[in-house]
Amino acid sequence: MSEWVWFDAELDSGYRLGLEVTKRIYEDQTGQHKLAIYDTTAFGRVMALDGVVQITERDEFIYSEMLAHVPILGHGAAEEVIIIGGGDGAVLEEVLKHRNVQHVTLVEIDPHVVELCREYLPSVSGAAFDDPRTELVFADGASFVRETDRRADVLIIDSTDPIGPGTSLFSAAFYGGCHRCLKPGAVLVTQNGVPFMQGDELRHSCRRLREFFDDVGCYLTTVPTYCGGAMALGWASDDPAKRTVPHRTLSERFDAANIITRYYTPEVHAASFSLPAYVARLID
Repeated sequence: MSEWVWFDAELDSGYRLGLEVTKRIYEDQTGQHKLAIYDTTAFGRVMALDGVVQITERDEFIYSEMLAHVPILGHGAAEEVIIIGGGDGAVLEEVLKHRNVQHVTLVEIDPHVVELCREYLPSVSGAAFDDPRTELVFADGASFVRETDRRADVLIIDSTDPIGPGTSLFSAAFYGGCHRCLKPGAVLVTQNGVPFMQGDELRHSCRRLREFFDDVGCYLTTVPTYCGGAMALGWASDDPAKRTVPHRTLSERFDAANIITRYYTPEVHAASFSLPAYVARLID
């Protein structure tokens, strides 16, 4: 490119994130999405689906660590994990850092996402796709949870926002399918957008999850490229104790896991469930 240009990612009506692009790496319509990969001045290499930023080299560790380590350390004995979405492999890499995890099934609807991320964004997944504990399944997530005989201790929904192919991953039918493929006492976590800008998304998800789970809530993290305020990650389990594990126990589990993180700490884990009043009202 002879000169820099800007990529505008629309989060919500009337609100956009602008990224200065130094090089277009890839742009095309894949099987399910319009997928674009750019080099940017502020966030390194960036992948966008249908005009919405999904992952960046610079800040993906925040989202990936919180989506993976909070449910796994909250559970305390997770061996079987299912990830719906997450074809970039970033959350998968974090899950596999836990030595007690024996098997991870990653379900991605679009094989092109995995192929392109392995080629152009290898730093976000490391060797996760080659780990013998990884099983990669190309299928619709809603169909998978409805039909699979797998039973998970932790189920992570690393989905796009509820537009296009991602819409089905926010339905009551999908959450019912998730519940059927979980073991007793298992934990489910979800990507639920930025509640300051996308409050309806979080409210509707919690309402639908309560049809199937005894304990439903959310926790927060702040990812710079998911602009508009703190990001909500949904939480659901039939065991309320999983959401309120004491800090001392979390610290013991974290030390035993012997993993290195850049964002997650047991203190952040515990604090992330303390919600601002406007978010608490949304989910209540």
